[in-house]
Amino acid sequence: MIALHLSSKGFQINSETITFPVPLTQLKACLNENYRTTEGKNTTVFTWDDLGILAYSKDGEMAESITVALKLEDYEFSPKQIFGGIFYFNNQDIVRYYKSHKQQHVKLFKGDRSGALVVNDISAWFSVRSEKTEAIEISEYTPYVRGAGIPKDKYSIKPLDEEVLTFVDFGFKLSIIEELMYMKDLIKPVFDLYEFADWYQGREIDIDEEGYETIAEVTQYFKDLPIPKRLASEITDFYQDGGNDIYMNLSPFSGGDVEYWDIKTAIDAKQFPNLKKVTLCYATDEAYKEFEQMGIEAEWL
Repeated sequence: MIALHLSSKGFQINSETITFPVPLTQLKACLNENYRTTEGKNTTVFTWDDLGILAYSKDGEMAESITVALKLEDYEFSPKQIFGGIFYFNNQDIVRYYKSHKQQHVKLFKGDRSGALVVNDISAWFSVRSEKTEAIEISEYTPYVRGAGIPKDKYSIKPLDEEVLTFVDFGFKLSIIEELMYMKDLIKPVFDLYEFADWYQGREIDIDEEGYETIAEVTQYFKDLPIPKRLASEITDFYQDGGNDIYMNLSPFSGGDVEYWDIKTAIDAKQFPNLKKVTLCYATDEAYKEFEQMGIEAEWL
């Protein structure tokens, strides 16, 4: 029986100490040579069908991670059997422990929130679906650094060296941003809420907790975002819908039934000479009438 150990001594397969990336030759010695290879575009997967173990490699020689399968899957590289060994974390059988609990996130120790166990630069990450642990991936631990890999100035608002549009109505501006940024790709960067939250250094933005309402820093970003006047002619119509990208990035879990971004007046439409039609679901009756009075076809979604 295969015994995996993760403790202050590091990670071991039986009594063999493993560091990542681990040579395939060492894995064969620890496990056995009865494995098969599946070649992917960027990854080679080594599968021990009889052990319920997989190893993932970028170069076909060194494995960056090892996974124990706790559920049978239909992928070509999936093991034909689930992991039948023992996985000890500080001498506690974590496979048996997680199988015996029905909560999605089970705490093994104080501070265990993410479904991952980390010790001595090695992490054991739990893949959970439908409240069941399906696999445990063991790899070198790379600590999370907020904003890593994102240019420091990506979401910094910079003054434009050209004329910009001015807006009286924030809801109207949001509909214009939807068209120019998300539909026509004319405003950069294309705003992504999760990336913004990762990039933002002022405080930690918890989207899971805050995404049911507007997030102040996100709202302010769009209020401050300058829109070049030269792009006004690009707008011929706009279509409001609760699933628009702009709204999903403002408040992803609101369900769409909100008034945060209602258009209260259509006065900003005077800046858009080619605007001929609007489809509305976030607007007041007064704004609807104003559109029609300006000769712009308006209809409710």
